[in-house]
Amino acid sequence: MSRSRTSMLIALVIVLAAVGIALAARAGSGQQAAAPKPSGSAAPPVRVVVPGKPGESSTVTDSDTVRAPDGVTYNGADVAFVQMMIAHHGQAVEMAKLVPGRGQNGQLLALSQRMLAVQEPEIGWLRNWLTQRKLPESDPSHDHATMPGMQTAADLTALAGLKGAAFDERFIAMMSAHHRGAMRMAGDVMKSGEDERLRETAGEMAVEQGSEIRRMKDL
Repeated sequence: MSRSRTSMLIALVIVLAAVGIALAARAGSGQQAAAPKPSGSAAPPVRVVVPGKPGESSTVTDSDTVRAPDGVTYNGADVAFVQMMIAHHGQAVEMAKLVPGRGQNGQLLALSQRMLAVQEPEIGWLRNWLTQRKLPESDPSHDHATMPGMQTAADLTALAGLKGAAFDERFIAMMSAHHRGAMRMAGDVMKSGEDERLRETAGEMAVEQGSEIRRMKDL
């Protein structure tokens, strides 16, 4: 294992441990923790089209464990994570784009631009992952509102109506919760997925978002 990958995994363990400690502290303080929401890894296998060899027809099968054109195996947990993370990242991008013109903290503005620079390319990578496997971008059976960390439409509207310090404070609270949800989803696919590269990417996402949570806390 390379030194950089080892460092990444160590950082991920530290981040996830910190989240666990924070949740435990919240529970001990008498505040009621939110009920856990279902995650993408619990989704059943989806039907996928497997291209045939030259001269042969394509077949349709369950995505429990199938091979991509490059020979990489993946399963239903991988597919659900990718499809749902596109929508999850999409909401983070929507929130980050609200910062210019509303927030007053220059460091928060810089951080929001970093979020856009990271998450928009990741959305492109996730879409390409599905395209290469001839899979749809979304699954009608997925209820995006139940994804961990997702904010309601009413919350987004209220955030857009704020300015100055009030906006900064509310944005940090909402985006921190949103990031923690993404870290939870990443942890699920790292445990249940089959695609090694996707698991590594999920780990990198979790480390990045854990770092951004800490930076927002400092603000």
